[in-house]
Amino acid sequence: MADFYQNGVITTLHNLHHKSLGEMEDDLRRFSEVRPMTLVLPSLYSELEGDALPNIVRELSKVDYLNDIVIGLDRASEEEYKKALKFFRPLNQDFKLLWNDGPRLKAIDAALEKEGLAPQEMGKGRNVWYCLGYALASGRAEAVALHDCDIVTYDRSLLARLLYPVANPSFNYVFCKGYYARTASGKMHGRVSRLLVTPLIRALQTTLGYNEYLEYIDSFRYPLAGEFSFRSDVINDIRLPSDWGLEIGVLSELNRNYANNRICQSDIADRYDHKHQKLSEDDAEAGLSKMSIDISKAFFRKLATNGVVLNSGTFRTIKATYLRTALDFVENYYNDAQMNGLSVDIHAEEKAVELFANNIIHAGNSFLENPQQKPFMPSWNRVISAMPDILEELHMAVQLDMMEYQ
Repeated sequence: MADFYQNGVITTLHNLHHKSLGEMEDDLRRFSEVRPMTLVLPSLYSELEGDALPNIVRELSKVDYLNDIVIGLDRASEEEYKKALKFFRPLNQDFKLLWNDGPRLKAIDAALEKEGLAPQEMGKGRNVWYCLGYALASGRAEAVALHDCDIVTYDRSLLARLLYPVANPSFNYVFCKGYYARTASGKMHGRVSRLLVTPLIRALQTTLGYNEYLEYIDSFRYPLAGEFSFRSDVINDIRLPSDWGLEIGVLSELNRNYANNRICQSDIADRYDHKHQKLSEDDAEAGLSKMSIDISKAFFRKLATNGVVLNSGTFRTIKATYLRTALDFVENYYNDAQMNGLSVDIHAEEKAVELFANNIIHAGNSFLENPQQKPFMPSWNRVISAMPDILEELHMAVQLDMMEYQ
């Protein structure tokens, strides 16, 4: 049975299994009359050919409280864009498909590039950034949810529990982070969160002393979850990272812009599984290796902006403290897995910890060598200030693409 314990500095909304999905969806239909809702789905074309996204579309076709769905499509040719339009047609909602590789959106990206405002790195962050821009342009949502397209255990209760806190007019939350247990196929997953993020936060607390930001991040049960929801006015001045630090960067921006009592986390799934990244110990530009570097740099950047002085000696101390802390966590998780009938490979876990420890130094050196790096995409407020017609142009480009190819 789920617990109801509140830990940390943000509110945790549990699933105590006393309210049915039907009751929750009845509430969301009422909420939608005063607070229209939109779902954002950042997708690769390859995900249309996998097992997860077809089921997600089937589940979403049963949802009737969404105003619309905004889908960002990456790595798609013209023919693949046409196929994607047919693929999403079963949705029960008005949907808009952003063809990010199409000539119209590429022209908008080129115009932004001339002003120094275009996202510099391809990937999920860029996709999400354009989708949120379109959501602003359409003006059809006051509450927005975002989740990934590779969730193989998806059912529509995930969306309901994710949107409920920011859609409920009687709640004060502007942002909700989803959380869940990463277990599937008899295994304990979520290595980067379990073996990097939590022990790194604890190591930073030990090394640097009490820090409000670290306490805030440590309050999230699954800080790397790709599922979150927010009020639409959050979009205007949030600065999204373009790398694997997206989830940590979003939490950092919310910490900068809002009081803790405006932020919550919600238990959105009893079981959750999606595609798993390789460790990529021989390639720092791929897999969990790159992810660990980007996430570590995201922490270091945020701490520096809060006035924490970091140098090579600090990073060596952080690495040593992290390594000892993380190895203790390996034992904790192994025992937890054993008691719950799950498998954990201690050798593989410790190999991951050793890689992450080395990557903390790699991330620290990168941070020190390039302090001028601009990892964030600009806020939409800044973009609109520089290019007042940009939202109208983005909205029109998406509409024309869909009209031409449907």
